[in-house]
Amino acid sequence: MGKDFIQVTFDSNDVRECSSVILVPEKAMAEPGYIKTMSVGEVANIKHEFHAMAQMAYYQYQDDELDIVSVEGVISVSQGDMLEILDSGMVICRDPDGEFQVVIHAQLNRKKMLETTNRYCTRWVRLDI
Repeated sequence: MGKDFIQVTFDSNDVRECSSVILVPEKAMAEPGYIKTMSVGEVANIKHEFHAMAQMAYYQYQDDELDIVSVEGVISVSQGDMLEILDSGMVICRDPDGEFQVVIHAQLNRKKMLETTNRYCTRWVRLDI
């Protein structure tokens, strides 16, 4: 695993290497301020990258083109010394090749989680929250 990537680990120690992720805990359905983002590089237009990720994941889901992995256990997201744990939630990943994947707890409503994330990222870009 490259140290320059974000690692998303879940059931059976399955690991994905990502260049950007959006972490969406279940409680973000009621309070979107809990949504977090991580990226391997800081660039001037990073907010736009996350907006595009959320929007494309939602559109690909609507077109049944999104790679979705359902999990039962915790989802761990790590980058260097930083570690985030999701007991219930979703992670949208962009891999180094630019492809999107979603890791989500099986009991959650995929559509609502993706809608919430897209709405939050859209407001974040428009309102500069």
